[in-house]
Amino acid sequence: MPNRPNPKREPAVRASDTAHDAHLLRQERETVHHDPVFRMRPPNLLWRRLLVLALNLATVVAVGLWAGHLAGLAGWRVVDVALLCCVLLATPWIAIGFWNASIGLLLAHALPRGIEAAAPFLKGAAGQGRLSSRTAILMTLRNEDPARAVRRLRAVKADLDATSFGGQFDYFLLSDTSRSEVAAAEEAEVARWQESDGVHRIHYRRRTVNEGFKAGNVRDFCARWGAGYDYMLPLDADSVMGAQAILSLVRILDAHPRIGILQSLVVGMPSASAFARIFQFGMRHGMRCYTLGASWWTGDCGPFWGHNALIRIAPFYAHCHLPVLPGAPPLGGPILSHDQVEAVLMRRAGYEVRVLPVESESYEENPPTIAEFIARDLRWCLGNMQYLRLQGLPGLKPVSRFQLLWAVLMFASVPAVPLALVLLPFAAFGLSAEEAEAIGPGAAALYGSLLVLGQFPKLAGLLDVALRRGGLAAYGGGLRFFASAAVEITFSLLLGAISALATTRFLIGLAFGWAAVGWNGQVRDAHALSFSAAVRGLWGQTLFGLLVGAALALAAPVLLLWTLPLLAGCWLAVPFAVLTAAPSFGQKLAAAGLCAIPEEGVLPAILARLEPAAETRLERAA
Repeated sequence: MPNRPNPKREPAVRASDTAHDAHLLRQERETVHHDPVFRMRPPNLLWRRLLVLALNLATVVAVGLWAGHLAGLAGWRVVDVALLCCVLLATPWIAIGFWNASIGLLLAHALPRGIEAAAPFLKGAAGQGRLSSRTAILMTLRNEDPARAVRRLRAVKADLDATSFGGQFDYFLLSDTSRSEVAAAEEAEVARWQESDGVHRIHYRRRTVNEGFKAGNVRDFCARWGAGYDYMLPLDADSVMGAQAILSLVRILDAHPRIGILQSLVVGMPSASAFARIFQFGMRHGMRCYTLGASWWTGDCGPFWGHNALIRIAPFYAHCHLPVLPGAPPLGGPILSHDQVEAVLMRRAGYEVRVLPVESESYEENPPTIAEFIARDLRWCLGNMQYLRLQGLPGLKPVSRFQLLWAVLMFASVPAVPLALVLLPFAAFGLSAEEAEAIGPGAAALYGSLLVLGQFPKLAGLLDVALRRGGLAAYGGGLRFFASAAVEITFSLLLGAISALATTRFLIGLAFGWAAVGWNGQVRDAHALSFSAAVRGLWGQTLFGLLVGAALALAAPVLLLWTLPLLAGCWLAVPFAVLTAAPSFGQKLAAAGLCAIPEEGVLPAILARLEPAAETRLERAA
């Protein structure tokens, strides 16, 4: 049985506890030794990867030649070369998204057994036999709302206890809270939970030093109690998973001992926030085909998003210890975005990292306002930019190295659009009327093509719903669904301009060592944003949009019309922030059924357990 922690705060136990470490390492060796060498890697995986590489390279080359032709028509001025560089910087990320989504859409609807081709391990999720493995479900906290967090973990426990396998799971609240009043509230919430559900499977531990951030928190768990469990399932304070989704992950890892990490496809929960509601509608559709297509060619080098994933503890502890980056923060020191680094280290050790590319009861909450969204984005940005210093890690698989660069590219390509907007007026000023007439149609077509390619993952997800039997009905019917899609696409264009400028400013600061972010509590509930707060946070975007718009109006008014989808977000940044945070706007969207998700029509038991009245009804029904 696992070592049982004191429910109160304990002094830190070093990861060098040799007896405990030896037991974990022995478990890891036995897993490898008894592996029946079941290989899910298809024989044509290399060809899949080469095909995807060729498609992406061809797209980048075609766009580059197109943009180069336009630069040649303008005379190859310095500004034309700079604009060409912006196009080349932005295109790879757009191309990857387009081809992943295209492949995913084909697998889902055009190819026989397409989903099985991308996820051959799915058959392992079936079955109703007993489970021999034990799993620890972890929730990591730092200055979060304790009642809110405990309510989510209690819901997960209640859902699993309603099955015949509840005894195979224990629950850990792992706190890195630094505020004494929050820590006291955490202890009180856990004590109340233990009083009602029993103490033997519910554990609380608070570290006094936030060493290693979230990754250090999880590693401390492994060092203390990991030997008592086969798997761990980390959850964030805003995430939750249903029993059937968890049991499917467990059965897959039981059936396939070479899978070290199995990531579920996470979707947004119903939200009272208009911002979160619209954002997650688009995110859900943008991720589904994209993830399916990516899993088809990444195969055993899949992603890890840090939560809502099942992890085999022994190899994780043996092989996924994060290095400390050389140099001073912000780019040096502890790794902030730990998840993808742990994934590539797990793969380096010979274990597979897989993603389950189909939706299940795996949920998270999205930021309720643009202010919280930008703060989260910048934390990711800093963490991902640290990956530049990890390319020298020995023994990484080629696809793993690409994934680290892919994560860097996610943010490094963002400044291309703001910089191109700044350059456009200068490019237009030097053109004659004949040159402008010659360049105009081709430039407009290139711009429109890149815009469509960038939105294609969402368009593919929308088409996926329309093609599925009962898909539109789950979203309230075709009229509501496509109206919601129009709202979300407009929203995403406005949000994209605002967040691109925030990221660009952050990257400039990072280059000069000015940028710094930390891991702390987040505001997760819907709330209003005052006009003055929006102005303080977004005045830079507004000023940028006004200056570039004025310059374009003077240099080439027709360009001002073409760039409206990009500049409108800057002009409307402040009212956009205030409106999307307003509770009344969220209520109106919900009343109209706009940007709804299927869970609003048929509430899954795990989400019902988060509502006290609904949970009482479930208990009575049981």
